[in-house]
Amino acid sequence: MRLGFRLVTDVRGPSAGLSMRQPNDGMPSRHPGGLPRPAGRHRRPVPASLPQSAPALVLAVPGSDTDLSAGPAAELAAILRVDNPAVDVRAARIDGGGRSDPSDLRAVLTDAAARRPAGAPCAVVIPLLATLNPPVTRRLRQAIAASEVNAVVSGFTNSNALIAEALHIRLAEAGLARADRVRLFSIVTAADGILIATVGGPDAAAAANVTSVLLAARLALPVITASLDGLPSLQEGATRLKEMGVNRLAIAPCIIGPEASRADLDAMAIVAESAAPLGAHSNIAKLAALAYGQAISQIEIPGEQL
Repeated sequence: MRLGFRLVTDVRGPSAGLSMRQPNDGMPSRHPGGLPRPAGRHRRPVPASLPQSAPALVLAVPGSDTDLSAGPAAELAAILRVDNPAVDVRAARIDGGGRSDPSDLRAVLTDAAARRPAGAPCAVVIPLLATLNPPVTRRLRQAIAASEVNAVVSGFTNSNALIAEALHIRLAEAGLARADRVRLFSIVTAADGILIATVGGPDAAAAANVTSVLLAARLALPVITASLDGLPSLQEGATRLKEMGVNRLAIAPCIIGPEASRADLDAMAIVAESAAPLGAHSNIAKLAALAYGQAISQIEIPGEQL
């Protein structure tokens, strides 16, 4: 069974990247019809009720040895289940042990497809990435193609502001930045320049540039991006900041966690003090819910009440 996928790059956010789906196969678009969505800026990203045939929300986690029962993946899945009780939320490893491994993405998608009408979209797969990561994206595409199921992949979109806010909060939690610019009290350990560290090579660092501009505006400090596994390197970024007059820099890891290796994390510690990775920050859960809600608004769900 040969399935084709269409990859659409969304440039609206640093981790927007990814909309990969099967050819239409005669399935109609849900516009103008579809599941009623409340209007306004405060509407829910996901409808409060969904039919049982609605696609699962699958968090696709990098790393062959990532523990899905603990850490960011488990915590984010728990948040999403609580906030969206009508959604079948799962976590799966992109680099798992194959179909015989129940935590492998192929196995999870096969199980999701078996619980839904034949041919219907069985899952919206959301890579657990804070920014672009082409190597992980390639492996994700290969795993979905190997599963031979009808799945939609949707990365985070319009994520710059939410990622910048989460980075600011992590820096403040580490005592490396003020919680906001209104409070004028001094923090002895606060940095005077920030290096945003990404994983995913030069594409990831370039994609985080908008986030760096927004974080700079929040902190009123110079902020530049660098790569933990490519160019520009952390050392190059640190040199640039020092040339700009920064005396004490800090690193804001623009990573959720599983996509970084222990060597990546150790490299940060050598260069400067670092805030914690984004992890299961509520903004990451919000971005996942938004990605899922946007995806299901564009597909036909069997059993849906129009």
